[in-house]
Amino acid sequence: MSDDDDLTYAEAGVDIEASEAATKALIGAAGEFEGDYAGLVDIGDQYLALATDGVGTKLLVAEAIDDYSTIGIDCMAMNANDLIAAGVEPVAFVDYLAVEIPDEETSEAIGAGLREGAKRAGVSLVGGETAVMPDVIKGLDIAGTCAGLAPKDAIFPGEAQVGDAIVGWPSSGIHSNGLTLAREAVTREHDYTDAFPPNPEKTIAEELLTPTRIYSEVLDPLREHNANAAAHVTGGGWTNLTRMGPFRYEITAPFDAQAVFEFVQQEGNVDEEEMHRTFNMGTGFVAALEEDDAEAVVEDSEDAQIIGTVQEGEECVAVRGLELV
Repeated sequence: MSDDDDLTYAEAGVDIEASEAATKALIGAAGEFEGDYAGLVDIGDQYLALATDGVGTKLLVAEAIDDYSTIGIDCMAMNANDLIAAGVEPVAFVDYLAVEIPDEETSEAIGAGLREGAKRAGVSLVGGETAVMPDVIKGLDIAGTCAGLAPKDAIFPGEAQVGDAIVGWPSSGIHSNGLTLAREAVTREHDYTDAFPPNPEKTIAEELLTPTRIYSEVLDPLREHNANAAAHVTGGGWTNLTRMGPFRYEITAPFDAQAVFEFVQQEGNVDEEEMHRTFNMGTGFVAALEEDDAEAVVEDSEDAQIIGTVQEGEECVAVRGLELV
């Protein structure tokens, strides 16, 4: 392919910088609030935390093969993981389903996914709303809000320290970010129902719909071993690490990227930097702790490993020969 065929997230339809600017404008107009991944409300000796998110264009993959069975898990995961990144235990979830035309089978499939997601996250489903809006919605959209509670001394400070080790946990695949780029890439030459070349027993759609991992099991070890900060690797890919503070994050041992990322990269002719700015590339959650604490977390976790260190220097994430700012 020529350079003219190279695909970027912005060309696929999502400009991360413009999105972040719009988000900052909304927050600025609405007023200040405490918290990064989650909004925190002081209720005495605890914080009530709230996070809200949706599934994004992963819905279009589900629509293409009429399989919404995992979408509810993704909706739960994107919210619960943001609370966990703040040091908050998710406790309850409400969903909002907006549809063009109500369909019982689709709603049932989404509901089943929400129940499974709630089980994985350890939360209660406490209600929801379905809105039928044919003049506004084409197809459907789903979002949710997750509430959590945390003692004030359990919240992560929120900023890494120079010298901290970075612990990482693997992702389950593409999760629910970057699907606009992924969809554009893989449908250049393929249909969603085509076999997924690295694993022909699955279709491309089935691989893209692998549900987002929910990181509930990391919360207790991180609290016990005094995590300074944590990050859920979502939109913006590896640059999410800078949400832990303005440092240089030297990543020396990232988890291997799953086959789906190489497939997307090849089919879309996407360069390495764009891949790492868009996707989790195999690592879905990270935390910064003092070295001894980091080693203890790894011992207490089934699949964690130390992937790098926090260093002084200009804010960036150095990973796989790239310098992401």
